[in-house]
Amino acid sequence: MNAIPLTSAATAYPVADWRDFLALTKPRVLSLVVFTGLCGLLAAPVTIHPVLGFTAILCIALGAGAAGALNQWYEADLDAKMARTAKRPLPAGRMAPESALHFGVGLAAFSVLLMGLALNLLAAAILLASILYYVVIYTVWLKRRTPQNIVIGGGAGAFPAMIGWAAATGRVDMLPVLLFVLVFLWTAPHFWALALFIRMDYAAAGVPMLPVVAGLRMTRIQQFLYTVPMAASAVAPWALGLTGMLYGVAAIALTVPFVVLSAQVALSRESDPAAMKPERRLFAYSIVYLFAVFGALVADRWLLA
Repeated sequence: MNAIPLTSAATAYPVADWRDFLALTKPRVLSLVVFTGLCGLLAAPVTIHPVLGFTAILCIALGAGAAGALNQWYEADLDAKMARTAKRPLPAGRMAPESALHFGVGLAAFSVLLMGLALNLLAAAILLASILYYVVIYTVWLKRRTPQNIVIGGGAGAFPAMIGWAAATGRVDMLPVLLFVLVFLWTAPHFWALALFIRMDYAAAGVPMLPVVAGLRMTRIQQFLYTVPMAASAVAPWALGLTGMLYGVAAIALTVPFVVLSAQVALSRESDPAAMKPERRLFAYSIVYLFAVFGALVADRWLLA
């Protein structure tokens, strides 16, 4: 068991501030999760009542926040060893570990129950699966054991669009499946680009990220090998007739620079993290890319409807 232990009565912790509880939800990650979930809901071929739509997105946000909180509870020992995470509430000692645990479990239970009662059981089941996937499969099982942790764990971040679609329609169709595949494949170049220039943090924490255990060259090659099918999955909805021309043009225009940046990373020989400009550009663009592609999907649905 690697999680930070529950505190004893003799252990003194300050009263956690609301900002610490917010930090547990990983707000930066949450913004992308909420956006892709919203896009999945808006792209669905039905009209959902605004109150129900808001409730669905709220549940997605709460579920993702719960997963983030439970991840930080379990990984507090790792976070304390990495510069970019050492100031989080638990490793910084601003919160009792059991507070984070109870907060995460409570949010997870509430989000799933509310989704099931307000929307439908399919959306609730997928939401529950996404939380368990991130917490159990990725955080507990994979992250400390395999350099492919990010690849397999990418499935957790790929669920929101499917949840949004299911909340609106009560079913899962081909388009949300393709969106799931897109985000799943996108995760590898996105996170490995980051891992390349912060690999020393992961090495210090003992996390077997690919650059740490397989080296820079292998990581650069593998991130490109994931980019190629990702590019195909981005264009597939239009090629299969599931979207209109607006999405198709936007997907191609946005994906070409991604592939170019990924190729530049694959060809790079730089070993100094401070000088890894292609990796930093790919990481930054990958975030913009996902927002833009999903935004184009919604624009295609509403402008061409």
